[in-house]
Amino acid sequence: MSFACGFIGLPNSGKSTIFNALTSLAVPCQPYPFCTIDPNVGVVPVPDRRLFRLAGLLKPEKVVETTIQFADIAGLIKDAHKGEGLGNRFLAHIRNVDATAHVIRAFTAGQVPHVYEDIDPARDMDIVETEIIISDLEIVEDRIKKIERLAKISKDKGEAEMELLLRVKGYLDSGRFVRMEDFDEADSGIIRSFDLITTKPLFYIANVDEDALSEVPVPKIEDAARERSREVVYICGKLEQDLSVLPEDERASFMELYGMEEFSIEKIIHVGYRILDLITFYTIVGKVMRAWTIPRGTPCVRAAGRIHPAMEKGFNRAEGSNIEDFIACGSEHAAREKGLLRLEGKEYMVEDGDILHIRFNV
Repeated sequence: MSFACGFIGLPNSGKSTIFNALTSLAVPCQPYPFCTIDPNVGVVPVPDRRLFRLAGLLKPEKVVETTIQFADIAGLIKDAHKGEGLGNRFLAHIRNVDATAHVIRAFTAGQVPHVYEDIDPARDMDIVETEIIISDLEIVEDRIKKIERLAKISKDKGEAEMELLLRVKGYLDSGRFVRMEDFDEADSGIIRSFDLITTKPLFYIANVDEDALSEVPVPKIEDAARERSREVVYICGKLEQDLSVLPEDERASFMELYGMEEFSIEKIIHVGYRILDLITFYTIVGKVMRAWTIPRGTPCVRAAGRIHPAMEKGFNRAEGSNIEDFIACGSEHAAREKGLLRLEGKEYMVEDGDILHIRFNV
C-alpha cells in the first residue's frame, strides 16, 4: 500500500506539469482550463540515499524502494460546490488521498492564461480552500440533520456523535481546516470516517518562473502559508518536466547549472513524509533488500504485518539494528560484535532507519 498525495489547485496552475515531472508519465498538459478531467495516478519510488548506501555495502541482487502515490486531480474554481467547473467530481477524488499538495501559480508565462487573469497566490489559496471548507461543511450538516431525525425516535441515538460534529462544524464555520491534534484517538477515528478533506494534512507547491528560482522564498507566499501554519516547496514545474526526460548524466549537469541540489520529487517527498509523520524501515531477506513506509509510532508487530499478514499473525520477535550503525560497522557480524544488534518484541515502536529481521511462526 502506497501513501497517496493529491495535487489540488486552480486550473492552469501547473499541476499536470509537476505531475509529469514527478512520474515521467505523459499525461495531457495544455494551457486551457480542465485539461485534466479524470485523476491521473502514478506510483513513484521514494529516493532513499540510505538504502543505496546499504546496497553498495551488501550488494544484493535486488533493491526495492518504498513508494508514494501521486494523483493529479482536476482544477477547482470558485463555486465548485455549486457545480461550477467540474464541481463535486473534483472534490470526491480528493477524499481518497492521505495528504494534499496545493499547487499555487506564481509563474507569469503569458501563453498560459490565468483563470482569473492576474497572478495573486494569496487569493488563489483562499478560493480553493474556501471551496473545500464549504464542501466539508455540507457533509457535516447533512450528518447532523440525519442524527436529529434519529433523535426523534430515541434521544440516546447519536448524542456523542452530535457533540463531535458540532465541534468539527465550529472549525468549518470559522473558515478553518479541522485541527485533528485537538481530538483524541477515538474521536479522530470517527471524524476520519467522514472523509473530510479539511482533516488531511496540506502543504503548498509554489510553481515559479525559471528565473525566479534564485529569488525564493517569495514573501507574499510565505506570509500566507505562515498564517495557515503550512509548509511551502518551491518548484519551476516547466524546468522540472524538461529535466525529467533528460538522461541522468545530462540532468545532473543542468541541475548544477541551476544550483539545484535535489530533484523536486525529493523536496515533495520529504515534506509529505514530515506532514504525514511517516518513517522508513528496511528488510534484507535472502538477496532482496527492501524499504517500507509506516506511520511513526507503529509497533513492531504491525510493521511485520506491513510486510505480510502472516508475519503479524505469527510474530515471535524481531532482530533489529540502525541502518547508520550497520553501515558504519560494515557487516552484520561486526554490528553483532559491537552489541548493535538487538532483540525486540511486539510492542517495540519501530524507529526511522531500523533494519528488521522478523521471526515468526507460520
